Amino acid sequence: MSTDLVIEAEGLVKHFGETKALQGVDLAVPRGTVLGVLGPNGAGKTTAVRILSTLLIPDAGHATIAGFDVVKQSQQVRQSIGLTGQYASVDEDLTGRQNLVLFGTLLELGRKGARARAVELLEWFDLTDAADRPAKTYSGGMRRRLDLAASLVGRPDVIFLDEPTTGLDPAKREDMWDVVRSLVTDGSTVLLTTQYLEEADALADEITVIDHGRVIAHDTPEGLKRIVGGQTLEVRPADLARMEETATILGQVSTGVSGAVEVRKGMLAVPVADDSALTATVSRLASVGIGVTELSLHLPSLDEVFFKLTGRTASEDDTTVTKEVAA
Repeated sequence: MSTDLVIEAEGLVKHFGETKALQGVDLAVPRGTVLGVLGPNGAGKTTAVRILSTLLIPDAGHATIAGFDVVKQSQQVRQSIGLTGQYASVDEDLTGRQNLVLFGTLLELGRKGARARAVELLEWFDLTDAADRPAKTYSGGMRRRLDLAASLVGRPDVIFLDEPTTGLDPAKREDMWDVVRSLVTDGSTVLLTTQYLEEADALADEITVIDHGRVIAHDTPEGLKRIVGGQTLEVRPADLARMEETATILGQVSTGVSGAVEVRKGMLAVPVADDSALTATVSRLASVGIGVTELSLHLPSLDEVFFKLTGRTASEDDTTVTKEVAA
């Protein structure tokens, strides 16, 4: 296996009775990057994370974390990683502070070091005011933040985030994104599973899509978006009375690309082959004196990519793989 990859898996297979959770999955994450792992519910994402974090033994295949084999050198792997799963792992009867100090003590930071790290993390995750309240009094979002904080007590080099922002409101989700970016800036390597496609788009350097236990696509977010084909040009004319005339011009620049001009929320949208369509559209609109209030050219969304690859949305259940452990 390559030494410049911090997380590397080849041919991971895991079955639960008749359920084929993983059927030969390959993953690779270079140091200091974020790999987003996407897939419908039950696709195998959590099973892969559990194998990589030594919680499950694969039926076949091989994986290393920071150079350590996940089966043969599981203790060394555990010392190198942090894991935030889909369900909180903190003790609800302890306070937030006590939970973090406990983790620090178990990680042999020493009493003073554990307390100092707890203070640092409580502040980082905006939990200082609730630090001395029992975790069972926390909201769902607060528990998620405490759980992530607990996984970072030991400053791990490799961090597994299995749907870490589930249950968080949009503002707190963006706060969590900032935390992930900070971790990567500090040199950590992150494997992130998520059903929020905008989350993968915002954080991931590369994305692997898993479906029915197999990898069906892998590329950068931009590379995956090109799977759908082409780009979309959107225009909102300043004078709405000239919508039809504007639509005719857009139809001309879209020549050779399948799809008609559509109206989306008061804007005209048309698929185009490449970036040159933007310049051509601006020139043609200007030549006939049509002003615009909005004009944009963009790749398809990851939602469109995901649907094209799997035939489902990211939150749809996959009824053929329903018994994935902890999924």
